[in-house]
Amino acid sequence: MDSVQQRAFDVLSSNKLLQAMDLSKEDPKIRARYGDGKPYLFQYDGAPTTNDHLLIARRLVEVGARCVTLTFGRWDSHSKNSDLVRDHGGKLDQCLSALVEDLDQRGMLDDVAVVTWGEFGRTPRINKEGGRDHWPQSNFCLLAGGGMKTGQVIGSTDETGSYPKDRPVHFQEIFATLYTSLGIDLETATVPDTDSRPHYLLDGQYRALPELV
Repeated sequence: MDSVQQRAFDVLSSNKLLQAMDLSKEDPKIRARYGDGKPYLFQYDGAPTTNDHLLIARRLVEVGARCVTLTFGRWDSHSKNSDLVRDHGGKLDQCLSALVEDLDQRGMLDDVAVVTWGEFGRTPRINKEGGRDHWPQSNFCLLAGGGMKTGQVIGSTDETGSYPKDRPVHFQEIFATLYTSLGIDLETATVPDTDSRPHYLLDGQYRALPELV
């Protein structure tokens, strides 16, 4: 195994992983700050609003996990959009703000990039079921930590939220920003395919967002 695989295996086979997953060892006040996300509403075919997962993510990073990915809630609001977002939004606000605050208080925020993102936006018009459908034309991404210059809004949409207007941001610019935050050189880093042909991580025209790096 190469060094990266060995480090990943070390995390998986370490007793530290079990300790990180055991929230009974966490300060009750911190657990209360994150909340539990219950009751789980509007779940259907999606993930529950498990606020504890964000706390587990912090604990996993502390024991050596380099990347933690989780799914929070179900945002596919083809009906009852207002009810769903009121429920999910408040819960996500609680645990996400707790995570950023927690990382900051522990001196970890500059070393941990927090990315909150979906695969597309929702239609600017409400449908007959009181919902909003799939809309890839505009979306948003929330970034925190990672040594980035945060606390700002980059770009805007038109007055109905339908299309990008000022300073449109391409998703590959987000990836470029994260790669740069990780210290990966986009000019030289490649990934080989099954025929050992090297492929660059992004299209050459995209670079990290200068507003953030």
